Amino acid sequence: MVLKVLALVVGVLELLVPRQLVDFWMNLASADDDVELRSWVYTAARIEGVVLVLWALKGCCSRSDE
Repeated sequence: MVLKVLALVVGVLELLVPRQLVDFWMNLASADDDVELRSWVYTAARIEGVVLVLWALKGCCSRSDE
């Protein structure tokens, strides 16, 4: 349950502010400041956000009462 909530939060952030989130992780991961990302990286982050949100909501909406 906690993993799905975390995936939902990260997915929404990737949808709303992909540039800031990717830049944050790239600054954290690299020691060099001369790294330039290609423009498709931010689109890929948005797609990843959609997948994470759908995965997180899938379990929430498809539960059946037993």
